[in-house]
Amino acid sequence: MDKIYGFTHYSFFTEMSELATRHGSFDLSLGLPDFDIDERLTEFLKEAAEKSTYHYEPLAGSPLLIESIIRFNTKRAHSISVTNREITIVPCATFALYTSLKSILNQGDEVIIIQPSYYTYGPAVVMNGGIPVYYDLDGDFTIQCDLFKKCITQKTKAVIVNSPQNPTGKVWKKEDWNQLYELIKDHDIYLISEEIYDTYCYEEEEHYSSFIHPGLRERTFCIFSFGKMFHTSGWKVSYMLASECLTSRFQCHQQYISYSANAPAQYAIAKYLDVFDPDINKKFMQKKRDTFSEMIKETPFLIEQQSEGSVFQVVNFRTISKSMTDVEFSKWLTIEKKVSCLPLSAFYNSRDNSDYIRFSFAKKDELIIQALEHLRKNL
Repeated sequence: MDKIYGFTHYSFFTEMSELATRHGSFDLSLGLPDFDIDERLTEFLKEAAEKSTYHYEPLAGSPLLIESIIRFNTKRAHSISVTNREITIVPCATFALYTSLKSILNQGDEVIIIQPSYYTYGPAVVMNGGIPVYYDLDGDFTIQCDLFKKCITQKTKAVIVNSPQNPTGKVWKKEDWNQLYELIKDHDIYLISEEIYDTYCYEEEEHYSSFIHPGLRERTFCIFSFGKMFHTSGWKVSYMLASECLTSRFQCHQQYISYSANAPAQYAIAKYLDVFDPDINKKFMQKKRDTFSEMIKETPFLIEQQSEGSVFQVVNFRTISKSMTDVEFSKWLTIEKKVSCLPLSAFYNSRDNSDYIRFSFAKKDELIIQALEHLRKNL
C-alpha cells in the first residue's frame, strides 16, 4: 500500500474487488450493495423526470427534501429537532467532510482522526492545509481518555468521528459522546461526525446522533447519506446538519465547489423519505449480519465483537495464519480461497499489519451463503 502523509490510494481498495473478479471469487470486500433498490424510489425518480426538476436546486437544497428531512428526524427514536437553516443537501458524504474542513481549517491546524478509519479522512485534512493527528483505537475499539488527551494540542481544530463505524461496526452511545465532550469542551475544537450508517444500528440499539448532544451540537458538522440509507450511492445525494452559524460558513464554500446536488434525485428522495420505514431497513440488514455471523462460526475465523452497526464485520484470522500480514492474507483468501475481503491495516495511516480482516455483508443473501459455505469447505 502506498501511503504518503495521510494519503491511502483508493487503488488498493478497488484492487481487492478487481482480484475477486479476475479470479472468479465471491466479493465481500467493498460495501457496495448488489441488490435492487425499493421500486417506489424508481417510480418517484420517473415522476421527477416528468416535472421541472432539470434546473439547479437552491444552494441549501430542495425545499421539498429539506422539509422531508425535518419530518423524518422528528419521528426517530432519538428525535433530532432541526430547522431548515441547519440543513444542507450535498452531493455525497465525502464532499461534506471536505467542505466542513475547508470551513474551519487554517494552514497548520491539526485534526484528530480516530483509527481505523475510512481512507478519505487524512487526505481531506491535508488538502485543506491541515495536519492529521492519528489516534489508534485499542483492541476493543474504544477510546482511552488518557491516551486521547495526548493528541490534543493548542493547534487542534477538529476531531473526526464515524458512528456506526467503518470498518469496526462500533456504535457510539450517549456516554461515548459525553466522554468526547468532556475531553474537548474547554478547547476551541470542532467535531465532524460522519453518521452515514445511522439506520443500521442493530439489536435494540437506536442511533444516538452527536447533533442531539447539548454540548456538541453547536460545534458539530453532522453528515448523513441517502446513498447508504437507500442503496443509491450513484444518485449523489446526502445531507448535513450543523448550527446556523456553521451552515452559513459551509455554504459559503459550497457555492464555489458544487453549488447543489442532483435535482431529480432530490425530488425522488423527498417523496420516498415520507414513506420510508427505517425499522424495516434495519431488520433487512441485521438479518444479513446474523446470517454472516452464524455461518462464519463454522469456519476458523473468529468474531471477537459482533458488528453493532454499519454493513461490515471485522474478524480475526490468526487461527488460519500466524505468519502472513493481513494484506498478504487478504490477497491469499481472494485468489486461493475465492472469497474477497479487506485487511484492517488498510484503514490505518501507518500500519502494515493487523490480526484482522473486514467483510461486507451488504450483499444478496445467496452471495453471503455461497461465500461462507465455500469457506467452510475450503479452509
